[in-house]
Amino acid sequence: MTTPDFRAEATALLPDLVTLRRTLHANPELGTQLPFTQAEVLRALAGLGLEITTGESLTSVVAVLHGRRPGPAVLLRGDMDALPVTEETGLDFASTNGSMHACGHDMHTAGLVGAARLLAARRDELPGSVIFMFQPAEESEGGAEPMIAEGVLEAAGAPVVAAYGIHVEADVRGRFATRGGPLMAGFADLDITVHGAGGHSSQPQATRDPVSAVAEIALALNTMTTRSFDIFDPVVVSVTQLQGSAANNVIPDTASLGASIRFLSAAALALLQERITEVAEGIARAHRCTASVDFAVGFPVTVNDPGETGVVLGRLRELFGQESVTVLDHPRMGSEDFSYVLERVPGAFVFLGATPDGIDPDAETNHSPRVQFDDGLLGDQAAALAHLAYTRLRDEAGA
Repeated sequence: MTTPDFRAEATALLPDLVTLRRTLHANPELGTQLPFTQAEVLRALAGLGLEITTGESLTSVVAVLHGRRPGPAVLLRGDMDALPVTEETGLDFASTNGSMHACGHDMHTAGLVGAARLLAARRDELPGSVIFMFQPAEESEGGAEPMIAEGVLEAAGAPVVAAYGIHVEADVRGRFATRGGPLMAGFADLDITVHGAGGHSSQPQATRDPVSAVAEIALALNTMTTRSFDIFDPVVVSVTQLQGSAANNVIPDTASLGASIRFLSAAALALLQERITEVAEGIARAHRCTASVDFAVGFPVTVNDPGETGVVLGRLRELFGQESVTVLDHPRMGSEDFSYVLERVPGAFVFLGATPDGIDPDAETNHSPRVQFDDGLLGDQAAALAHLAYTRLRDEAGA
């Protein structure tokens, strides 16, 4: 069977996809409740003959395309939420509501709509189903887990054999990049509180000063990471908050720090919890204080299935050429809740460079108030997703 040229077919869709993306960009929403975005997605999917359900605990959209022939399912995901960032791009469709699609989720949403339209036009050729997962809350509490709990992986009534997602980034325009195995880090939030006995700043000898202990712990955590962890299984511990007294002349009863932690394996996470607790409690004890350590583990490591990743790299190369696809040497230390899907389904997550021509791709990064993404790539993004789903179902059927 001849594979459709989805890249050529997406050309006709580009104007509508650009309009959708810019509408979403000008009206960004945060978290789990995205009523405007959900309504725009439902409007864009109308008339495609999809089986659509919306979320109960969040404004998600799950759309299922059933092919004419029975078979398994492939899941395609696009996240929809924005960031609490005030936009400074100067674009004529820039957001003015204090939030911003500074991570490109408006691109992901429009690109997934495009993939749905391309595949719906080829329904009769599909030996199986495609699940389109429009997800809120990737940037905050995580929308993938509640969508899984509400049945996104069972939505097609058939087993999901592969899951794919594409994430735009500030990088060379049109370049796809991924790797098998760990792709993005898991994360945890760390809070340490040191309990002492406060008093007047002029008489520190009469206190058990928790501020000095917290300051020492903050410095010791940096040394701990270099002395406890293999450089080939790296971790990042970034202390981002220090809190003590509200007055310069008061030594408080308690002082605290907050930190962001990134890791690439479950073993590293377990060792982090052990060593950080040892460091905090030991230093606190040396200052005649006590320490409480709170680990709040967030998203797990995003792990691409090696076999699926090899297939994805080959499929993208056949559609876009060898020069447009690269294999990453190392994982990224950012985090992504598509990891929850990839824990349950083999698949791959892919980055797509989307910095507009004429702009230095290193000038701004994702989450910057000045970052820009080229929506002229939406056709390629839609084509890539459609091509991956179509060929995966065809391969599963042995066609």
